Amino acid sequence: MKQLVYITKPIFFLIILFINGLCIAQHTNKVIATLNKEINEFTIQQEIEYVNKSQDTLNLIYLNDWANAYANKNTALAKRFAEEFKKGLHLAKDEERGNTKIVSTVDDDYRGLDWGYAPGKDIIKIILNRPLLPHASTKIFITYKVKLPSDKFTTYGYNNRGGYYLKDWYLTPAVYDGSWHLYSNKNLEDLYTDMANTSIELVIPENLNAVSNFHELSKNIAGNLQHIYFQGTQQKSGEIIISPTKNFVKHVTPELTILTDLRSPRYDEISSGISINRVSKYIYENLGDFPHKHLLVSELDYNKDPLYGINQLPRFIRPYEEQFQFEMKFLKTALNSFIKETMFLDTRNEKWVTDAILNYLMIGFVEEYYPDQKLLGKLSSIWGIRSFHLAKMNFNEQYPLLHMLSARRNVDQSLTTPNDSLIKFNQKIANRYKAGLGLAYLADYTGKEHVDRSVKEFYINYRLKPSTAADFKFIVVENSDKDINWFFDEYVSTTSKIDFKIKKVQKLEDSLVVTLKNKEGTNVPISLFGIKNDTVVSSYWFRNIAEEQTFTIPKSGEDRLVLNYDQTIPEFNQRDNWKSLNGFFSSNKKLKFQFFKDAEDPYYNQVFYVPVLGFNKYDGLSPGMRLHNKTLLERPFVFDIAPTYAPNEKTFVGYGKFNFRHYHGTSGLYVTNYSLRGSTSHFQENSRYSTLSPSIGFGWKPSNLLLNKREALILRSISVFRDIDPNLQTLGLETDPDYNVLNAKYYNTTNNIINYLSWSVDAQYSNKFTKLAYELEYRKLFENNRQFNLRFFAGKFIRNETAGNTDFFSFALDRPTDYLFDYDYLGRSEGSGIYSQQIIVAEGGFKSKLENPFANDWMATVNTSVNIWRWIELYGDLGVVKNKGTKERVVYDSGIRLNLLTDYFELYLPLYSNNGWEISQPQYDQKIRFVITFSPRTLTGLFTRKWF
Repeated sequence: MKQLVYITKPIFFLIILFINGLCIAQHTNKVIATLNKEINEFTIQQEIEYVNKSQDTLNLIYLNDWANAYANKNTALAKRFAEEFKKGLHLAKDEERGNTKIVSTVDDDYRGLDWGYAPGKDIIKIILNRPLLPHASTKIFITYKVKLPSDKFTTYGYNNRGGYYLKDWYLTPAVYDGSWHLYSNKNLEDLYTDMANTSIELVIPENLNAVSNFHELSKNIAGNLQHIYFQGTQQKSGEIIISPTKNFVKHVTPELTILTDLRSPRYDEISSGISINRVSKYIYENLGDFPHKHLLVSELDYNKDPLYGINQLPRFIRPYEEQFQFEMKFLKTALNSFIKETMFLDTRNEKWVTDAILNYLMIGFVEEYYPDQKLLGKLSSIWGIRSFHLAKMNFNEQYPLLHMLSARRNVDQSLTTPNDSLIKFNQKIANRYKAGLGLAYLADYTGKEHVDRSVKEFYINYRLKPSTAADFKFIVVENSDKDINWFFDEYVSTTSKIDFKIKKVQKLEDSLVVTLKNKEGTNVPISLFGIKNDTVVSSYWFRNIAEEQTFTIPKSGEDRLVLNYDQTIPEFNQRDNWKSLNGFFSSNKKLKFQFFKDAEDPYYNQVFYVPVLGFNKYDGLSPGMRLHNKTLLERPFVFDIAPTYAPNEKTFVGYGKFNFRHYHGTSGLYVTNYSLRGSTSHFQENSRYSTLSPSIGFGWKPSNLLLNKREALILRSISVFRDIDPNLQTLGLETDPDYNVLNAKYYNTTNNIINYLSWSVDAQYSNKFTKLAYELEYRKLFENNRQFNLRFFAGKFIRNETAGNTDFFSFALDRPTDYLFDYDYLGRSEGSGIYSQQIIVAEGGFKSKLENPFANDWMATVNTSVNIWRWIELYGDLGVVKNKGTKERVVYDSGIRLNLLTDYFELYLPLYSNNGWEISQPQYDQKIRFVITFSPRTLTGLFTRKWF
């Protein structure tokens, strides 16, 4: 057995007291934590010496108890998961949850202290027995048990391999600086606690290994337990990784000592060591000394905050060389840990500062060591891919691309938005990239040496000291020889878009007169480049362009002028950034046809083509070609045309859409959509329908994007043209084959995985009828994991001149006729067979096929369901149907719903209805109904809703 060094407890704590004495006015923690592996629980005895660093007298203090965030379904963490459409914690078993149980809390006179939880359930309020004067200290002794959660929720807790990842697991003091900063655990990696001097005695089984961001002083074994002593000086909280195997390797570089388990199977140890040395040197040169004994760089930390993008593809199609892949992975994780261990900003409200530094250094590392690295890596040279604009983009161009993905969707948020108010995509990607890109933009404008000096100076001056964004701003402004207040006033603090264009260029004998237009009015600098044969021959910076301004520059042989040529500025629209100097025709953008979809190429008018395959019973499998201009980034004007050939009818069918979207702001009335849509297909053999529908839509949303609340009003006119085979009986033959309907519909939706509420009002007018309809849908996931679904529909004809002649425009119980052709029926005219069993829950929403299922006067129905085990539910429908000239009648049905994927794939098995016991009736298989969705956009919405 390896020889162990023994330090007794008295000597250990004397060492701690000596170290603490070197550090003035720090909180101190002494933690003895004993693991019960059988129940994944720690028993903790903790002594906290709280120092009142403020000028105020305190009567209470707050402690962060983030481990208790896993206790139930009402914590701030559980609510955050609901906002992100994660229900794992809500549905978890009790043994998978974590919690904290306080056994006793006393002061230094061993008098009991009153305590309770703040509303988030993970912050403890302790009432002091006597006031705590400024700069005085008090001791609190707490005994408690921490039940660790399963790591499947946030990667913290216990795993199924006998390991543990402990982070934010013991009580730490909240920050008071004139007011309390009380931040609940929302899985955002932003615990805000004062630095402290902490000693931990960890008691675990002898067959386990433990590493920490704290320094390991010693370990000894008593019986079958080992006692490991860790010390953290001027650090936030102790992170400990416990595992049955030894996975961590110590790398001693000239700059710092690193403990890491990051490795690549295809990258040997010697090469990994060389890469770690390179990263270590880069961090040291750009920031400075690391003040602690070692830096912990773990795979678990990387998995919590990976490199988002193409490098997350499966390993067998990784596009990057192993060295680049490993170094970028290691750099990001090391920088994260380095900054977290040394910088003490308000991590929830001013996180943009550390995000800016981290991503700026990431950008700089690629520029220094991998300047030719392509975004698609090795894929960029493959035939069929290399022609894409995305393949020509450099690796660092992902930063403006992914930031603009949020901005073009009009869900971008300012960098000063609190971390817990950001939607997931912005919190994980867009805002971080915008922050780093902002410093790169500033460096390009003022000179890289100024920003590099500012970053390093900020780190050195405020390492292990409380700091603010204002401190960072002061240093950056002081180190610049230009006015850069625009960076903080416009770029950081707002969501104002940056968008310039070259309005015109006048050529003189020895100079060029250039007029630049500021399309958004955002007062920031813009760069202008002169290009000759794809080589930069001149460059300039211009600023203070309120609307438009004219500049004169000398001729340098340019054949075109380009704004923001090096893509440093995160500009909203770059399609109008260049001007050719070789005549009018050469200035027109060429048309470029490309397969599938690509990134936006500002130098071409892109048209994408992709094969499509449509299907319905009458057309058959219909191959065709879709033409559109949708790039990876959303754009204001979009066209989408898809002609297909219907082999069954031996003719062409398809659709065409033209849409212009205008964003007004980020909240309130935020968007107006202008649209023209048309389609043509068959609704029976030799019977064609064609539709033409102009529309205008308005959208509203709240300023808090996390609410997932949306409102919309859509006004449209639907013109339907039908060519009907006279030899066939068709529902609606009694009406004119062509008709027009004016439609106004208002939606109000609050989308949440725990409580979903949506309601709408629909008004329709034509020369034959006028009708109103109201629909409400509600879903509730209860604490006992039962989900209740309720849908209510009520429709009334104000005027109906078709009553008694046809039910084509009537309300339907189970299968609307869809005279507006809004639904994707596979066989819309079928009354029997498999196609007739497709159900789209609309209007009456019934699942059983009842006699006389139409209402030409009014209809009201209620559809309900409740789950009995996982995705198996019981459903029941009840309604009243009223036709003109007849008495209203009550209808009902019930059965089993297999809710495999709500709204996308469901099966309904009828049991009992007005028809009697359907399950005992002949041909029961023909009574089963199904919901199925093939739309790629609808299916991808399942995933994008978690991010946006």
